[in-house]
Amino acid sequence: MRLRALGRDVDLGMPLLMGVVNANPDSFSDAGRYSTLDAQVARGLSLVADGASIIDVGGESGITNRPAVEVEEEIRRVVPLIERLTGQEGILVSVDTYKPAVARAAVAAGASIVNDVSGLRDSELADVCAETGAALVVMHTRAAPKQRMQDPTRSEAHVLTDVVGFLTERMSLAEERGVDREQLIVDPGPDFSKTPRQTTYVLQHLDEVMKLDRPVLVAVSRKDFVGAITDRSPAQRGPGTLAAVAHGVDHGAHIFRLHDVAAARDFLAVRAALRGEAELPGALPEHLRHEPPNGSSSAS
Repeated sequence: MRLRALGRDVDLGMPLLMGVVNANPDSFSDAGRYSTLDAQVARGLSLVADGASIIDVGGESGITNRPAVEVEEEIRRVVPLIERLTGQEGILVSVDTYKPAVARAAVAAGASIVNDVSGLRDSELADVCAETGAALVVMHTRAAPKQRMQDPTRSEAHVLTDVVGFLTERMSLAEERGVDREQLIVDPGPDFSKTPRQTTYVLQHLDEVMKLDRPVLVAVSRKDFVGAITDRSPAQRGPGTLAAVAHGVDHGAHIFRLHDVAAARDFLAVRAALRGEAELPGALPEHLRHEPPNGSSSAS
């Protein structure tokens, strides 16, 4: 399977880790922890060092009890960060936005992927990708941006059918607007217009999404369905997230959007070695054999 993003062929031979950098003050996950441009750049570079192949930059939180950010303000938040990150050789950046003007400014700044969490509600986003060659993430949701919509009366099987049908229709729309099929990524939209039970069912049947024959992005990091299963708040959902990552890899998903990239990298490395899919380790370096005493560096 081939994925092209701004003229670049993206290698899908191994699971790709997409690290999240929030350039907004009200993320559900880090609550404005990285409040300055320098801190956001450092966070992005740290995620790359941890194993991220893609950095997903967002300038507006998905929290539904906050108003939408004005286009000019969102551009102000994301463009300098994208410029700084793409100035580093080899870093692939996506922009998490549903606004065509923001997407256009982000791609001009160097972003290669438009991660649209609105389900292509505004078809002009497809025009941006058609004109620039940026890849486009098409995500399933029936809710408008910044709105929460769940219908617990819908059967899980009905939701799964809706996910596959919606993504098929949205991909066709994107292609009609000039986006090449090789630019498209699909995302089943965990938690978006779905209850935790419905989300879990869709992920249990991820093979149905894989039949769309496009790279599948699984955005499961710290999501509500993980919290509902584990009874944990967002910052405590790391182990549950890794279980969801394992499930996604087992079913052939290609891209995993994550907050804790290092944990996922280590998890996948050990998993691959135990499954005979990677070279077995040699001797353990001496400095990794024991934890250093309190107050001393690992090199001492």
